[in-house]
Amino acid sequence: MKKYGVNELRKMFLEFFESKDHLAMKSFSLVPHNDKSLLLINAGMAPLKPYFTGQEIPPRKRVTTCQKCIRTGDIENVGKTARHGTFFEMLGNFSFGDYFKKEAIAWTWEFLTEVVGLEKDRLYPSVYLEDDEAFAIWRDEIGIPEERIFKFGKEDNFWEHGAGPCGPCSEVYYDRGEEYGCGKPDCTVGCDCDRYMEVWNDVFTQFDGDGNGNYTELETKNIDTGMGLERLAVVVQGVDSIFDVDTIQAVRNAVCEAAKTEYKTDEKKDISIRLITDHIRSATFMISDGILPSNEGRGYVLRRLIRRAARHGRLLGIEGKFLAQLSEVVIRESKDGYPELEEKKVFINKVLTQEEDKFDKTIDQGLSILAEMEAAMKKAGSKTLAGQEVFKLYDTYGFPIDLTKEILEEKGCSIDEEGFKKAMEEQRKKARDAREVTNYMGADVTVYESIDPSITSEFVGYSEYEYDSEVTVMTTESEIVEALTDGQAGTIFVKETPFYATSGGQTADTGIITIGDSEFEVEDTVKLLGGKIGHVGHVTKGMFKTGDKVHLAIDVRRRLSSGKNHSATHLLQQALRDVLGDHVEQAGSLVTPDRLRFDFTHFAAMTKEELQRVESIVNEKINAFLPVHTKIMPIEEAKKTGARALFGEKYGAEVRVVNMGDYSVELCGGTHVSNTGTITAFKIVSEGGVAAGVRRIEALTGDGVFHYYDELERTLLEAAKLVKSTPANLLTKLEHMNAELKATLSENESLKSQMAKEALGDVMDQVKEVKGIKVLATKIDNMDMNGLREMGDQLKEKLGDGVVVLASAKDGKVSLMAMATDSAVKAGVHSGNLIKASAACVGGGGGGRPNMAQAGGKNPDGIADALAKAVETVESQIK
Repeated sequence: MKKYGVNELRKMFLEFFESKDHLAMKSFSLVPHNDKSLLLINAGMAPLKPYFTGQEIPPRKRVTTCQKCIRTGDIENVGKTARHGTFFEMLGNFSFGDYFKKEAIAWTWEFLTEVVGLEKDRLYPSVYLEDDEAFAIWRDEIGIPEERIFKFGKEDNFWEHGAGPCGPCSEVYYDRGEEYGCGKPDCTVGCDCDRYMEVWNDVFTQFDGDGNGNYTELETKNIDTGMGLERLAVVVQGVDSIFDVDTIQAVRNAVCEAAKTEYKTDEKKDISIRLITDHIRSATFMISDGILPSNEGRGYVLRRLIRRAARHGRLLGIEGKFLAQLSEVVIRESKDGYPELEEKKVFINKVLTQEEDKFDKTIDQGLSILAEMEAAMKKAGSKTLAGQEVFKLYDTYGFPIDLTKEILEEKGCSIDEEGFKKAMEEQRKKARDAREVTNYMGADVTVYESIDPSITSEFVGYSEYEYDSEVTVMTTESEIVEALTDGQAGTIFVKETPFYATSGGQTADTGIITIGDSEFEVEDTVKLLGGKIGHVGHVTKGMFKTGDKVHLAIDVRRRLSSGKNHSATHLLQQALRDVLGDHVEQAGSLVTPDRLRFDFTHFAAMTKEELQRVESIVNEKINAFLPVHTKIMPIEEAKKTGARALFGEKYGAEVRVVNMGDYSVELCGGTHVSNTGTITAFKIVSEGGVAAGVRRIEALTGDGVFHYYDELERTLLEAAKLVKSTPANLLTKLEHMNAELKATLSENESLKSQMAKEALGDVMDQVKEVKGIKVLATKIDNMDMNGLREMGDQLKEKLGDGVVVLASAKDGKVSLMAMATDSAVKAGVHSGNLIKASAACVGGGGGGRPNMAQAGGKNPDGIADALAKAVETVESQIK
């Protein structure tokens, strides 16, 4: 087999279909024309949709194209694997009501085996499991043995998108050899490994679907063929991946040259090499079609691609701007099929250079701000960057959301995407309202950054619930102020505070700040950069001024409840390690006064027995009244004690160690009980998965456990009352009721079946023979569609071979159902078309498959005509 290049293969495909009377059309722009459903053209048929729907008349009934396409659905995986890419070329041949399966399949085989020269014994077709026609063509006309033709279900071999034209597919797979396989003994076509690569997909658009699983035959059937040019090149050239085919390899080599490195010597570098190679191809083609970088729509997609590539260039150590230089390689390799690239070369280079310049000016500052945000996240024990912070990077430093996401994911963190969307919408609303406010997410954050860096706060809340201190600074939501008065919202900072700020998974203290008769209600406490602790809330009466000596008092009940839950998480972590193993690490936590949530690394759902053991161990340690001691010590000394650190957390030179007897030792800055006995009780209420390899337990302690059982008891009493029993006898009562219900349902089904048979009478007398085919068309009173189907199955079995058509009226509505045996279908009977014709007589519609179909209507008076029409239609269908 000759190893044709990408440009040769493109030309060969188009010329082959031109020889089959197809019109070879130039690739359409990546910008969709009059199609608001797409941001970018993502398939060969996408720009041809008006021809398929009949909105426009095609220039010829047979068309062939090589369409440039972009898909960004898997953008996060680009580079990480050699499979994924955003840009590709889609070869296609299309028929608009002209040829159908027979020709399409024959030409598929002819092109792959005779034109390209692929070995026949390495090609495996697949068909939709109900598409006997395609299966027969592959077997009888192409000559493929049955065992080499694979039948797959709807998910793999049936194309549909909501309601409208749809149909089965036939794909062709190429066996690349055992070296690309997974090694499993059952590895075959359809396996997820790289051995069997799909190279061709014929879509036979023959049905009109209603979106609810009902299909009718289209009068005008179409062919939509798709074949990835790069995938075909991988097979023809015998290379590992799309990044190794000639035209893409040239770009990849240019990336390596710019980075002064080699491909496949360092996996981490390979990720960046592949990502840049792919993204510069997409960017070059998008710009050639007039798309410019922006913060909206397809322009934002382009900006994301360029800036991701630029960042990965930095990771590879490429100095200076390099993307325009790489685009010249893309243009050189692809201008054969896309001459517009050469024509727009200067424009493409200019756009890439300007965008790289813009990003260069902000990336260093943005990375610095992101590093500060990461540090704050870690101190707070969080793994998720707030949506507001993500938006700040996007709005101020030009970081596309997925760039921030990618950088954080490399460090095991994530972003709050919903929060980002909310922040984006808020900014748009502000712009619409023309308010003069900062575009940074929260005015409060902006004002906090304006506070003198020398102002700090000392936390004294480990030992104190109340404390007197001096107000150092105050802010409203938009500015630093000297005073806050009655009704005003703001933030108060003091020199020392007993208020615990949200961090380490533990939620903040609330409480009050007073001076004389003046009172400030603290609704939240926040820890800010530079060692500041802010008390967020509002003045309920009086006034506060900078320099005031105020009294700070936390909500002690809330603090104690949080302490119980926080101490319980320490006991829980150690109990999980005891039961599940040392692989258990904390992956996040949330401690509130009401409950606790603990995320941990584990790779399977916990069993009921494991959960019971963990719960028992924690309660055992609570009842042991273990003393809880805390001590500040150097980090190295703390590690020697065996203290458990939060995975991925960054600690200072000195740390706080929390001991619970000899059972649990952890580094922790949170608040705790002084003795485990104070926790009183512990109850796990749920366990589930939150991410791959991460489980989550939610639990209650102390009064929360008692409230839980109180609620459980109330529910039990209500349930017992409902079935006129007592809690003690409820189980027995329910067992009796369940048995009675089963008996009643069984009796009901028997009665329904008997009634149906009686209503039907001896219908076999009504069987007619139409051109050698037995036809039973009859009416059954007062039966729904489920009943008709059940009765139809019984009658079809009784009939042996032939057609059953049943009609029934119930509550003023008509149900029609038709079934045909295999022999009847082979004779030409099509239940879907039959039922469609009959349904018109009862003012309705429907359809279905050749062997079974159903319909509804609203005119019971037309049932006799509908049944007569059914017999008439069968007669016309039989060949």
